[in-house]
Amino acid sequence: MITPRQIRAARALLGWSQQQLADKAIVSLNAVTRLERGEVDPRVSTVEAVQRAIEKAGVEFILSDGRKGEGVRLSRPSH
Repeated sequence: MITPRQIRAARALLGWSQQQLADKAIVSLNAVTRLERGEVDPRVSTVEAVQRAIEKAGVEFILSDGRKGEGVRLSRPSH
């Protein structure tokens, strides 16, 4: 599952506000705020909606492999 840090980093990479992410994921602003703070155990459907919105905008999530931490990057455009 993606982490709060990845959500914040992806949003920053896209230049989106929390409200813009909430609108694109069709979730509440409060849900995005709580996800980014890691305050609660989120509903899987909320995390999936946020992840889909970010990935649709062209961001890839990089999982930790034990040696390197998690991260995000812009997808390479297809030609």
